[in-house]
Amino acid sequence: MNSEINLVDIRAFVVIAELGNFTQAAEALGCSRSHISKQLLSLETFLGVTLIVRTTRTQRLTEQGESFLLQCQQALQQIDMAVATTVESAKQLKGNIYINCVGGVIGEEIVVQLVNDFIQLYPDITIDLDFSSQRVDLIEDHFDVVFRMGELADSGLIARKLMDIKNCTLASPEYLAHYGHPTHPNQLNKFACIVGSINHWRFEKVDSAKESIEVAIKGNFRCKNGRAMKVSALAGNGIVRLPYLYCPEEIRTNQLVEVFTDWHIPDTPFYVLYHKDKFQPERLKKFIQFTHEKFKSYLPDL
Repeated sequence: MNSEINLVDIRAFVVIAELGNFTQAAEALGCSRSHISKQLLSLETFLGVTLIVRTTRTQRLTEQGESFLLQCQQALQQIDMAVATTVESAKQLKGNIYINCVGGVIGEEIVVQLVNDFIQLYPDITIDLDFSSQRVDLIEDHFDVVFRMGELADSGLIARKLMDIKNCTLASPEYLAHYGHPTHPNQLNKFACIVGSINHWRFEKVDSAKESIEVAIKGNFRCKNGRAMKVSALAGNGIVRLPYLYCPEEIRTNQLVEVFTDWHIPDTPFYVLYHKDKFQPERLKKFIQFTHEKFKSYLPDL
C-alpha cells in the first residue's frame, strides 16, 4: 500500500497545512488552486482519512491531519537531507574508484604510476586496483573503470582508446641457430612457440594489410604472463609473441630478434572503458579526464 502513495501529494498537503491557505500554497508550488485541491483529495482518498476540513472561508487540520503533518515534515526533512548529501557526495572529490586492469608491464608499471600520481593530486579519493585477467562485467563486478587490450564487443560502455600496442614475433638467436629460421608464418607449426592467452596468431604482410594469414600455434610452455613468456624465450624455448613494451632492451641488445621481416602481427588497441552515465560522480570524471590526458606521458621512451 505505502509503495503506491504519491510523494508529490504529500508535499502538497504539507505546504497547504503550513501556509494555512490553498491559494498561497498553489502559488508556492507553482500550480493552480484547483490542482492542489485535487492533490489533497487524492491523498485523503488513498488514506481513507480527512486531513483538512475546509470551507469556502477557512480550513483546519483534523486530529489525524495534525499527526500526519508532523510525521510527514520529519520524513521530508530526512529526504531533503538524503538528497543534499547524495548530490554533495557526487560533486566532491572524495570516495572510492574501483578499477580492473590487465597486469604485466602496462598494468603494473604504467597504470600503477598513473593511479598513484592521481592519488597525490586528490588525496581524499581512494582507488582499489584489481589485476584479475578475466573479462569482467563493470556492473556485476562493481568496477567503475576497466583498462583492456584488444578489439571490443559492442557492450554499451564508453571506450576511449589510449594507445596502440606494437607486437613482435621474437626468438633468441640461439633458438633460431639450433632449430632454423622460419621465413613465412605458415611454417610456425613446425616450431615450438611460447603460448600465452592467444592460440592463433594473425599476421599481415608488411607492405599490404589486405594480405593476411592466421596460424594455429603450439609449444611446450604455456603461460598468460608476458614476463614469464619473455624469460622462456630468452632461455631458448621457442618463438614468442609479445608487446614491444616487454622487451625493448632485449631487442636492442639482440638477446631477442625479430623472426619475420615481411610479416608482422597487427598492433593491439588499448582502451579505458567506463559506464555511459550522464550523472557520473566528479571523482570518476576527474580520473577519466586525467587518464585520457596523461596516459601517454607514462609510456617509456622506446
